Amino acid sequence: MDKKKVLRVLLYIIVFIFIATVIVYFIYKPANEWLAFYIACCGGILVVNLIISAIFVNKNFRDKDRA
Repeated sequence: MDKKKVLRVLLYIIVFIFIATVIVYFIYKPANEWLAFYIACCGGILVVNLIISAIFVNKNFRDKDRA
């Protein structure tokens, strides 16, 4: 796999997790506010970690042509 494909997959995962976190937050908010807040924080931390990993992939990924 090349760098563009890896970054694209990471971007799709980030967007999917962000959208799912927002949807689940609004579903759980009326019933249990603390659970909704906890799920939103967990999703946010996961998205931040994936963004950091995308930055490292972008910085350290070696192309086949350069190797």
